[in-house]
Amino acid sequence: MWNNSRSAIVLPLILAATLASGMILGNLLTPSKMNGYGNGKGSDKYQKIQDIIEVLDRKYVDSLDGEDLFEKTISDMLHKLDPHSNYIPAKELKAINESIEGKFGGVGIRFFLIRDTICITNIISGSPSQSAGFKAGDKIVSIDGKSAVGKKITNEKVMKMLKGTEGTSVKVKVKRGKKYIENSIIRGSIPIESVVAAYMINSTTGFIKIDQFSVTTAIEFHESALYLKKKGMKHLILDLRNNGGGVLTAATDIADEFLKNNVPMLITKGKELGKKTYRATPGGILESTGVTILINANSASASEILAGAIQDNDRGTIVGRRSFGKGLVQEDIKLRDGSDLRLTIARYYTPTGRCIQRPYDEGYDKYIEAQVDRYDNGELYAPDSSLFVDSLKFKTPKGKIVYGGGGIMPDVFVPFDSTGFNWYFTELRFSQAFTAFTFDYVQDKRNKWPTVEEYARSFKVSDELIYSFVRYAEKEMKIKQNTQGLLGCKTLISETLKAEIARQLWTEHGYFQIVNAFDNEVQKALKVSR
Repeated sequence: MWNNSRSAIVLPLILAATLASGMILGNLLTPSKMNGYGNGKGSDKYQKIQDIIEVLDRKYVDSLDGEDLFEKTISDMLHKLDPHSNYIPAKELKAINESIEGKFGGVGIRFFLIRDTICITNIISGSPSQSAGFKAGDKIVSIDGKSAVGKKITNEKVMKMLKGTEGTSVKVKVKRGKKYIENSIIRGSIPIESVVAAYMINSTTGFIKIDQFSVTTAIEFHESALYLKKKGMKHLILDLRNNGGGVLTAATDIADEFLKNNVPMLITKGKELGKKTYRATPGGILESTGVTILINANSASASEILAGAIQDNDRGTIVGRRSFGKGLVQEDIKLRDGSDLRLTIARYYTPTGRCIQRPYDEGYDKYIEAQVDRYDNGELYAPDSSLFVDSLKFKTPKGKIVYGGGGIMPDVFVPFDSTGFNWYFTELRFSQAFTAFTFDYVQDKRNKWPTVEEYARSFKVSDELIYSFVRYAEKEMKIKQNTQGLLGCKTLISETLKAEIARQLWTEHGYFQIVNAFDNEVQKALKVSR
């Protein structure tokens, strides 16, 4: 019985960690440099690789895609060096750069694919879609005259049709209730927000959630922090959980808001770059504001830079579980065919001198497996004591002991809260049940609550709503009702429904205001901040 229960808890976390690791390995730490490599004098030395692939493409017993094989060969070669050097084909580079730059050309809607239909959940304020008269709750039926419904439609296909160069037009037809509405939308510059939530948890404590570190993150953070200070913020809970990193300078610019002039924030060392120390400048708006930072196993790269700068300077408290352990700096080098070589050029060290990069001498596969293994060796519930060794011990200016060698160790460890997790809840959560049900539920309630605060105070999830959801999941998602399973996860279903309804109405800003009331790590951070 224990093994079955534990598997039910661990499986979704393994899947989540695997996905997160994939994203982490694609993250950028330094802005792209357009060096145009690819036609050096020694290129003929490597003709052998191309010759072999051409022979395989022509003579191998099964059909091969020579270009795909060549690209995989390059990636495998880079992963022999370290797990974070990578090759990005030209066709994938645009989407990655959009995420890093924090914007793209598009129409300004959020949508989910529900029951083979593209359902608009939110319209970005001031966006081209709002100007064109579209509303949350609309269902897209065609784009530029092409059907956008049915089993063949995917999120990727819809994104490809809606995104495009600023100033160009796209015709969208939607169904609103029983009416059909069609209008042209002039594409504009659509921001990709990396600060997805910023609000006051109580009269003196603010909360900011950073989803990733892009070019615009430090500006977004600065504006959010100013807003919260005006609301009376004396202490900030900064949530970096599941943030796989991004642009290095975004992390140091945010650290600079907390630290006094000339305090070291980060050290980088590389063969070509030499040694560089990043230091704080005067005038940070949060120099007198308390801070608690939340991290977990999927907090990586720039997240670890920021957490390390705060921890090593005795500036705040780190709460949660050990971070990912990525201490390598990459530079983007554009090749002549438009593809990208993401090459490790330096290691970074926290102010006390810690290198938090996990070992990777056993190869790429073992490196990835080691991340997933955390969820099978008990580290969800207690710190891994094998990592606390003298050779990796460092002291902060106030004498606090910190450790290197594999991620940032939190000052306050919070075990994973597995209450309510079972197979039945896992099946519900990994399906579209919550998204689809809450989308339908809010259709006639989008103006019922004037603010998320009012919703949080007044809305209660009734047993009737829970059972309605369970019946819906069985009918629409083919998830068979499980009486015993429901008893074990009923509270968790109730909390999730309330949070997902808030997400439908107020995006992540609303979601986190609701879910944080049930979040053990946030509640622990609140106690630490007192």
